[in-house]
Amino acid sequence: MLFQVGGDGTRPTFFEMAAAQQLPASLRAALTYSLGVFALRRSFLHKILDYEDEFYAALMLILEGHSLRTTDASFAESLYGLRRKSVRLRLRKDSAMKGSGEEVQHSGLEKRQRILSVVFLVVLPYFKSKLHAIYNKEREARLRESLWGMEDQGFDEADFFTGEEPVVPRVDSGNQELSVRVQLATKIKKFIAVCYPWIHASSEGLSFSYQLLYLLDATGFYSLGLQALGIQVCRATGQELMDTSSRISKIRNHERERLRGPPWLKTVQGALLTCSYAVLDYAQTGLIAAVFIFKMMEWWYQSAEERLTAPTVYPPPPPPPAPKVAKEGIPLPPDSSLCALCLQKRANPSVVTVSGFVFCYSCVFKYVTKYKRCPVTLIPASVDQIRRLFHDT
Repeated sequence: MLFQVGGDGTRPTFFEMAAAQQLPASLRAALTYSLGVFALRRSFLHKILDYEDEFYAALMLILEGHSLRTTDASFAESLYGLRRKSVRLRLRKDSAMKGSGEEVQHSGLEKRQRILSVVFLVVLPYFKSKLHAIYNKEREARLRESLWGMEDQGFDEADFFTGEEPVVPRVDSGNQELSVRVQLATKIKKFIAVCYPWIHASSEGLSFSYQLLYLLDATGFYSLGLQALGIQVCRATGQELMDTSSRISKIRNHERERLRGPPWLKTVQGALLTCSYAVLDYAQTGLIAAVFIFKMMEWWYQSAEERLTAPTVYPPPPPPPAPKVAKEGIPLPPDSSLCALCLQKRANPSVVTVSGFVFCYSCVFKYVTKYKRCPVTLIPASVDQIRRLFHDT
């Protein structure tokens, strides 16, 4: 399963390298989110989330080690059809131009480079994640101290560099060793809290510098780690892909030949090796497909849930029927502009809210005050239910 983002030659484009670098972080976020959702139904998965860094580091250690051993590429780089190659610079002299330059020679990775690649891909990010967590915890403790006035928490750069001892309560001789450990852990956390921002800023600055130089074609190394290891990332050719397949077959045949023991034990070991090979071969496609399918199913069920929980919009109710004119009530005049009480054109028109009929204000006020009802419908009413009407002119 290979993806290529354009470009010619063996040198990958900046976008291919950036995509390969960001894939592990995106994969970790997706796996963490997926486990968090499944943990809502399976509580034992919370134990994995409690050790998220260790779980992800162990998973990537297996995937990166297998990928580097079989394809000379990291897990993400092999997905984009990239390969790591050892770089050797050799000075060359051109007699015609009377100048000298450097000739880049690529070769396969050495065992030392594979091991160090795993360190740069798995071990260092793991320690960086732990340092970041310690720094965040100390920063939150410092914030709580500044807000709530809690003492002996958080870190202070001035106290650290001046060497002032933290205030520790007196303890018995039996707890003296524990107290020493607490003081040592406090000093280490203070040191991390003070130095980590500078280390993080320097690391990000170097990464940005190398990426910018790589984008401008000023260097063949995408990161400082690759240059320190003497490794360049190149596109894999068709012949290299065929050689990789044959090398994987040879490695696996050699591992099967090394099996020792009675026949039944060899059969069990061979079946386990076959299962592990199948899992590792389809790990890339399986992880990407699983995350994609999970996100698609989440979107599907979330949309269905939103449709079920969305409030139902009903049409507006029809207006109530007009009140009926009572037989004992005052009849309405044929001209709707006349007042039913004085049979004159309405002056200061006012409505009785319980019935909706309009009269002169003075006429209806006197009637309602005297009879406590609407003149037409005889519905009980009060003067507080009389409203003046104003017409725009």
